Amino acid sequence: MASLEDNHRQVLLKLARSAIWSELLQDKSIIVKPKDIPSSLKEKRGCFVTLHKGGSLRGCIGTIEPTITLLSCVEENAINAAFRDPRFTPIGRDEIDAIDIEISVLTVPRQIKFRDGEDLKRKIIPGVHGVILSQGYRRSTFLPQVWEQLPQIEDFLEHLCLKGCMTRSAWQEPRTCVQVYEAEYFSEKQLFS
Repeated sequence: MASLEDNHRQVLLKLARSAIWSELLQDKSIIVKPKDIPSSLKEKRGCFVTLHKGGSLRGCIGTIEPTITLLSCVEENAINAAFRDPRFTPIGRDEIDAIDIEISVLTVPRQIKFRDGEDLKRKIIPGVHGVILSQGYRRSTFLPQVWEQLPQIEDFLEHLCLKGCMTRSAWQEPRTCVQVYEAEYFSEKQLFS
């Protein structure tokens, strides 16, 4: 995965914030997009937009599969993270200035074949891999950044199972589909402070 240039990262962060303001004010004309869109932002990529307030999660929505351009993916997921994350009330005008926006640009997920839990643990790289677990219609993912809160691989995978309404040990079952991806992530706090 080629890393995005800092100026392209800044474009995406400004787009995300302006998309949230646009939704708040019901005014599409305030969305900030570049006149000449760099080719890296036209590529189809998966991404997540994460909102933090005072260091705590305030919303996070994303698209894992690369189905639309990165520019469109960031715009859509910024709005979704701010107003449609079912875990939180929608962002209000009074708090938007206190929100720090983080964007994670994903590689295409790849499936890991494994025999058992021990085999799987050898194939996942903590701190690097985002992980997707699927069993039937149940599916959940943790971005690579979640390793900071759950550094032990068993804890990480058990919490991921519970997030997807699976049994705590579902990650050890070979019938569970396990995929990994990597993410390039950056935030307003990093680039604009």
